[in-house]
Amino acid sequence: MASVPTDRPVHPLARVRAGLAGALLTRVAGPEPAEARAAIHSAPGPRWFDPASPIGRVHGDASMFPGGVRALLLQSLHPRAMAAVAGHSGYKADPWGRLQRTATFLAATTFGPDAGARQAVEIVKAVHRRIKGTTPDGEPYEADDPHLLRWVHVAEVDSFLAAHQAYGRRPLDAAGCDAYVRQAAVVGRELGATDLPLTLAELHEQIEAYRPELRVTPAALEAAHFLLREPPLPKAVLPGYALITSAGVALLPRWAREPLRLSDAPRFERAVVRPVGRFVTGTIRWALDSVPAAEPPGPLVVAPPQGSLPASSDV
Repeated sequence: MASVPTDRPVHPLARVRAGLAGALLTRVAGPEPAEARAAIHSAPGPRWFDPASPIGRVHGDASMFPGGVRALLLQSLHPRAMAAVAGHSGYKADPWGRLQRTATFLAATTFGPDAGARQAVEIVKAVHRRIKGTTPDGEPYEADDPHLLRWVHVAEVDSFLAAHQAYGRRPLDAAGCDAYVRQAAVVGRELGATDLPLTLAELHEQIEAYRPELRVTPAALEAAHFLLREPPLPKAVLPGYALITSAGVALLPRWAREPLRLSDAPRFERAVVRPVGRFVTGTIRWALDSVPAAEPPGPLVVAPPQGSLPASSDV
């Protein structure tokens, strides 16, 4: 009797899906993404948050790609924050390294055990303590200034949540949005930010309160040009990257676009850009869903940092 082959041929679409997932994860998590993912998600110990809670849903979704673009553009409008990035981050020389460090921090504090989350926070705080200088206009800055840390925090939280609500798999309801803002504040406080918003309404109020301090600088324009027009990517992937950045730009408030010389076409965005944003985010999600989930560490015990609101009370 003829033997029956045990290995089935891989469908071409499955190869495409796996290839796209691998390329994305390598950019975001580094050259060994599976090992990096397992080191965070499968490590034993109590977590700060339940992965099924709002912060886990937002930070674990593909909408973080356009959300990250929006956050970087919005953050650049604070002259002192932008001067710190331009002078010390090396984002042009090593943009993917910076992305991987940011992604690792978000993953460690959102999904990792308490020990890993605290280590990630201490690494960032140690870096911040060394970053200080003066803007081209003569304003002194320090990266661990609680006021600047609060701006970076609220710009990120506002951007990640806006992207999730526009492009996420399961947008949050009103209570979920408040819970996300409250959970994100746990991490922000650990980094040294103070007086952080705990509800969506407070988040919007704080964004508005910063507006008198915001203005475009040559460094901000240079960063926006690099991010949107000159990314260090192969030509073959530039169209897909442009769709992601367009989806992020479409979520920026109108008052933030003109200074950065970005397009503002609300009707076109509603009719074209946002649907395309949902499509490209869905494509990323489809690819990443093919990656086997890391093995859970066992029964989850949520242990928020001392003095923080209990994450387990969030829905």
